[in-house]
Amino acid sequence: MDQTEFVKAIGTFLAIMNPFLSLPVFLAMTTGFSVSEQRKLATKITFFSAIMCAAILLAGTQIISFFGITIDQFRIAGGIVLAHIAWSMLSGKEIASHQGSTQEQDQVQALSGLAFYPMTFPLVVGPGTIATLIIYTSHTQQSEKLAVAGIVGAILLLLFGVLFFASEFGKVLSDTMRVITTRLMGMILLAISVGMVTSGIKAVFALH
Repeated sequence: MDQTEFVKAIGTFLAIMNPFLSLPVFLAMTTGFSVSEQRKLATKITFFSAIMCAAILLAGTQIISFFGITIDQFRIAGGIVLAHIAWSMLSGKEIASHQGSTQEQDQVQALSGLAFYPMTFPLVVGPGTIATLIIYTSHTQQSEKLAVAGIVGAILLLLFGVLFFASEFGKVLSDTMRVITTRLMGMILLAISVGMVTSGIKAVFALH
């Protein structure tokens, strides 16, 4: 993976796994929790997210191959999913496909599985994250997979830090700052998704 692709990968994963985008949801769903309980939950979310990402990194390509899907077809589908998420971020709408609907979130508020659903899946590791992981690890070179693993690992550490100190971040991160961050990441993600779809279409039509 050259430097340009590496920087592009950082931008892609940071946009789709944006820890600061998860922060408002985390704060809303832990209303009434003590700081200690919030931090235990943050640890579990990071752990579950790491397990899911590792599984996709190791077996994601084999899974789509099992269903007879080519990586270029998956690139197109993944790009469309990312574009939908990006458009929702830009327009300020709820990202139901990535975060789960409000109704779904309310239903699991009091369940012991809160750390996994909906915080880990689909908030942190949702369809967009899964598609992006598979696309970026479709290459056969081990060094590229290790580079992606390093990027994802760094973002998960950032996620852990943000959620672990959620109460402190919540005091200083204004609504305006959250909106600006979301819109900026949405624009970056939309541009990247267009590139994915374009590359996938070119490759698919080149085969026919």
